[in-house]
Amino acid sequence: MGIVLKPAPLTAAAFAPFGDVIETAAARELRDINYGYTQRFHDLARLDLAAAGGVPLVSIFRSTPLARPVRVKVMERHPLSSQAFFPLDARPYLVVVADRGEFNVAHLRAFVAAPRQGVNYHAGVWHHFSLALDAPSDFLVIDRGGSEKNCDEVFLDGENITIDY
Repeated sequence: MGIVLKPAPLTAAAFAPFGDVIETAAARELRDINYGYTQRFHDLARLDLAAAGGVPLVSIFRSTPLARPVRVKVMERHPLSSQAFFPLDARPYLVVVADRGEFNVAHLRAFVAAPRQGVNYHAGVWHHFSLALDAPSDFLVIDRGGSEKNCDEVFLDGENITIDY
């Protein structure tokens, strides 16, 4: 026995309780810039990085796919900030989240992100680390730097949670 998560397609409406979907369709405004040679899809995510003197960090994470079936063994959250991921490879990936507050395995949700969709987890939202599919994948990550602890983890050793993808 155990819990089997069936990932749903990642949509802005379904993901709203957990954060923002970063994609051109989410632009609050479209601007022509650079003398008309560039379109700016403006204001795609609400970054929240400044709590307790935090500073923005821009990094690239390279994620290796887990063996299938994917087992959910650990979840993390960042209580002081948001954390944004945008895929740099043209591959789908999995997103696993749970509500803010005390972790509750019954609140786990899974999504399949399309190759051009990123996510911005709101501060305090529980999420799995990047779940690349099929091949190692790079993600542009924008998160908070600072001296305060900003990562809580919960290990699901006694749980049998898999993702049916």
